Formats: sequence, structure tokens, C-alpha cells
Amino acid sequence: MKNNQLEIACFNFESALIAEESGADRIELCENMHLGGTTPNYILGVKVREQLAIKMHVIIRPRGGNFVYTDEELVDMKLDIKQFKKLGADGFVFGILNEDGSVNKTKNKELVNLASPLSCTFHRAFDVVADVEKSLEDVIDCGFKTILTSGQGVNVEEGISVLEKIQKLADDRIVIMPGGGLRSTNIKLLKEKLDNTFYHSSAITGNSETADKNEIKAILAHL
Repeated sequence: MKNNQLEIACFNFESALIAEESGADRIELCENMHLGGTTPNYILGVKVREQLAIKMHVIIRPRGGNFVYTDEELVDMKLDIKQFKKLGADGFVFGILNEDGSVNKTKNKELVNLASPLSCTFHRAFDVVADVEKSLEDVIDCGFKTILTSGQGVNVEEGISVLEKIQKLADDRIVIMPGGGLRSTNIKLLKEKLDNTFYHSSAITGNSETADKNEIKAILAHL
């Protein structure tokens, strides 16, 4: 990747509008911030796609909690991908694990194939995998284009050494996108340690669930 780029996690329409107006490269559309982001309401997706031109990746996560899904939940995830694909999403964000903390390659591949030719990001389920190096190879093998991760830390600052390590191991085979507590106050630290990449932030600075346009602009100023 030649230049650093920015994805904003948007939990409502207003955030998506702010992200586009502030110059972000892409949004990750989701809902339920208190659960860490779940599949957005279809009507919200329609509204964003009809009124905005910004690239829109949609999180496919049927509930909060762990990332081990039942066959029934997998059916719901497939239906959501089909629906948002027809709507004109630019990509999808999901991740399925096994009980032992390994990547469930079978289920992930099913969703990646269903989403094709759209790109897929393996989300922060990566932050709870049991074996980072093996999981990196498994995620690449599943056909994902990006991994969204805090480097298994509470935030990107804490996980910086793991982010640095997996970016080197990835060796341009997949984009390592730092996310989790990423703000204008710590982006400089990450930039010093990492090669050019996509960065991910909700850009929320107060108690709301809406992105702060000044924070987005401050992050972009560092990229």
C-alpha cells in the first residue's frame, strides 16, 4: 500500500456523513457500539448507500459476545451478506473462531466465497485468537484481504509490538489494519513503527456514539 488510509467505524448515519465530509477513505458500518459493533439495520445501509458516495464496508456480526457461531447464526450471516451485497456494499467485515480460539476456516471460507468478488476484513476476533502466527496464516488462506486488530492489546498502543510483528510476517500478503482506541493522540506512534497501511478509528471523543469531525481531520493530518 503506497499511502496511509483511514476507515471510520460508524454506528449511525450522522457518523457516516461526517466521515465522508471530513475526507475519510472508507467507513465500516455497524450498530451497537456498547457490544463492540454488530450487523447494522438494513434501512441504515440503504440510507448510507443512497445518499453517500464513500466506500462502505459492512460488519456481519449477529450478536455481541464471543465469535463462535452456531449453524443457525451462520445462516443469518449469509443472508445479511447477500442482502448488503445487492445493496451495493464495497466489502464485509467478520470473523469466526472455533471454541479453542483457532480460526474456523470452513465457515470463514464459506462467507468469503459468498461475498466474492467483494473484499473481506477479518475483524477483532483476531484479538482473542490463541495463536497469532498460525491464525495469520489461516486468515490469509481463507481469502481475507485485511485484518482489523489492536494487536491483542486493550488498545493499539498496548498491542503495538504484535502489530509490528504480524505486519512483518504478513509481508504484503494481507493488510494489517490497526484499530481499537486509535486516535489522533497515538497515530504518530503507530506510524513510526508500521509500514503504510489502513488505519481504523471510530473518532469518537465524547460520550456520544457519533464521530467527531475535528478528530477525523486530526487523524488525517498525521497520515
